[in-house]
Parts: sequence; C-alpha cells; structure tokens
Amino acid sequence: MKFKRIGLFVILLCVQLSTALAGPVIGNVRCKKDPSQSYALYIPERGNNAALPIVYFFDPHGAGALPLNKYKVLADRYGFILVGSNNSRNGNNWKTSEKIWKSLWEDTRDRLKIDVNRVYTCGFSGGAKVASFIAIETPGIKGIIVGGSGLPDGVSGTDFSFGVTILAGLGDMNMTDLVNLNQVLDKTRTRHRLVLFDGKHEWAPEKIMNTAFVALQLDAMQAGLIGRNAAFIDKYAADSKLRVAAYKQSNALVRAMRDCQLSIRMLDGVSEEVKWFVDQQKALSADAAYKTQQEADAALLTREQNIKTEYMQEFQRGEMPYWIKTINDLKIKANTSGATAEGGMYQRLLAYLSLAFYTISNHLIEEYNSEAGHFVELYKLADPTNPEAWYFSAILNARGGQKQIAEHDLSVAIEYGFTDKARMEHESEFQKVFSRADLNRLEAKIH
Repeated sequence: MKFKRIGLFVILLCVQLSTALAGPVIGNVRCKKDPSQSYALYIPERGNNAALPIVYFFDPHGAGALPLNKYKVLADRYGFILVGSNNSRNGNNWKTSEKIWKSLWEDTRDRLKIDVNRVYTCGFSGGAKVASFIAIETPGIKGIIVGGSGLPDGVSGTDFSFGVTILAGLGDMNMTDLVNLNQVLDKTRTRHRLVLFDGKHEWAPEKIMNTAFVALQLDAMQAGLIGRNAAFIDKYAADSKLRVAAYKQSNALVRAMRDCQLSIRMLDGVSEEVKWFVDQQKALSADAAYKTQQEADAALLTREQNIKTEYMQEFQRGEMPYWIKTINDLKIKANTSGATAEGGMYQRLLAYLSLAFYTISNHLIEEYNSEAGHFVELYKLADPTNPEAWYFSAILNARGGQKQIAEHDLSVAIEYGFTDKARMEHESEFQKVFSRADLNRLEAKIH
C-alpha cells in the first residue's frame, strides 16, 4: 500500500512504523522518551511488513541525514533500514555516547520492525570510534563498518563477536593506522576485511560502501542468519576475478594482491571460489615484480613517517615561510602525482597537517593563547575548504572585535558545509559582537 509523502511524515512521527513504507530521508525524528535526542531515518522501498536489518550511522559532526542520503540506494538494493544519530558527534565522552545509543536503540526498536538478529553500526572518523564502542559494549550487534578511523583509543583488536569492515581512502591520514588494525585482526578469529579506495578522509563513495553492504550479506549467510544466495555469491566472485585480472594486466600487482586478500575474507566459509583467490595470492607472493612493488610501498610508508617526524619538530618552531613552502609543495606534488602510491602519500601528509593544525588551533583558542591566529592561518592554508578552519578564524576575529571579518569568515564556513546552528548560537565570542538579528541572518544561509 502506498501513501502520499505527507502521510508518511505523520505516520513516522506519531505511530509505530511499518517497514513496508518507503519515502525520503526523514531528517529529524525525536525520541519519545527523550525529545532532546533525535535521528534521521530511511526506510527502504522493498519490504512486505517483514522485520528488516538495520544500520545505525554515526557522523563526527552529528549530521545524521548525511550518510543516509549518501547510501539510501544501498538500503533499497539490500533491504536495510538506515538510522543516523543527530546527537553523536566529536567531543562527546563515552558516557554521553552510551546515553545517545540507549535512546536511539529504544526508540527505533519501539517504532520500527527490526530484525534484531541483524543489527549493525557504521561510522566515519570519530563516528567510527563510536560505532566500534557501541558494538563492543552491546551484545548482539553482528557487524560494524568503520571508515577514516577504527577502534576507540586504547582498545586493541581481539576476537570480537561481530564482523569488522574497514574502509580507508589512500589519501586518508589514518590509512596506515587502519592497515595496521587489519593486520592485528589477521591474528584473531574476528571475521574482517580491509577495503582501500582512491580518496581522502571522507565518507566512502557509494561504490565502496556497496562492498561493505555485500560483506554484511555474506557474513549473514556464513552465520546462517539468511539463506545462501548462490547467484549473489557468484556475482561477487566473478566481479572480483575481473578486477584482479585487470590489475595484473596493468601491472598493479599490489592492488591485485589487495583484492585477492579482500575476496578471501569475504568468501571464506561461504563459497568454494575462495580457493581461486588463495591460488592467485600464492602466485603473486612468489612473483619478483610483486615483491619489488611491495617493497617500494613499504619504503614509501617509512619515508612518510620520517616526514611526519620532521613536521612534529617544526610545530615547535612554527616558522611561516617553512610552512607556506611545505604546504604549497605538497599540493603541487599531490596534484601532479595523481592516483599513484606517492600521490596518496602527499594527500595523507596534507590531511595530517590539517588535523594537526586543527588540534593545535583548538587548544590555543581555548587557552586564549596569542599564537592561535598563526596556527589558524596555517590550518586555512593546508585545508582551505574545511569549514572548521574558517569557523576558528571567525572566533578569533570576533574576539578581536572585527565583526565584519568574523561575519565573512562564518559565511565562508557555511559555504563550505558548516551546519551546527546551536554551536554558533552558543559561541561566547559571537555573542559579544553579533546581535540576534545578525545570527538569524547567518543561520538563514545554512541549508
């Protein structure tokens, strides 16, 4: 039975939902028991009132609808309910994250027809740590998808009761840490896999997240939670064989090896096709050309770590000419190297500097340190389209009584994706220079 869009909104907010309903992403469903907590919701087009699997998403900035809009086509393809927390964000402590999860779980369980045997969490960056934390603390979660970051600080990989899919851009400053996490999990009985893609520190592209959803399906088949779908399995194996062959044809042997390792992890316990990928892995391991490429990759990672060590020393000196030259050189090399291993290193180094300048700037701003402006300018230089860099700049200009410049910087931050109205309203420096009308005008620019 189909309903008009307005009818769906009413049903979503007022009564228990039927999983047969489908519609747009609903951006703000308030929890019944705690209206301060809310979430975005997407119900897939498929469904016949049966309980459906569910994925809970955690964005580092509390943008619950962002991943749902990005991946709703996958929800329709595989029949998953998607939920995105509007409250979970970087800066929350674990007690707060636990409270958010409890409200989220209770409210969605009461409203929706959920297959409680197929509950998953997914997060990006700081949200990945939240997704991992929830899975570790909550019995019954069957799998996690983490991108841009991994486990909570201080937690080591072990024999988890849930599957782990790790997504990492080759230009992500945390890529090497995620590769290491995968290697740690290799020594455990945890069902896991690593998916690398051409990209930076960002929510994975839909094509890459599709692989993660395929992993959820294959893991569910392996565990007997859903029936074995031979056509589904064979298609995945056939597509992966084509990728391996293409990588070998183009002499991208390290990538061919990665795809073999991924498919072994995906198909283990599900299909006899896993033997083909094991044989390919053995053949590549014995190939002198592969060994040469693999050694070059390892040398590049060592070089990257040495460069980071140099940067750490320069953070103490903070000479502007050095950083201007360094950042400009990195940008040129990243652009000219393209989608190569070396190009990925330059992208990671730029992302590393962005994160470092963010951390230092945030600390100095809170301390009212006069050096804050220096590092905020470096932050904008290293990552000029990052809304946080311009938001920090607005704070400092407001602190200095530069209202017009502060308003300009806030407008730029909004243009580049800043959406946290509550944070802007409660910023003490803005309250000193902006009237309520000023803030309303700025908020009107937020989409």
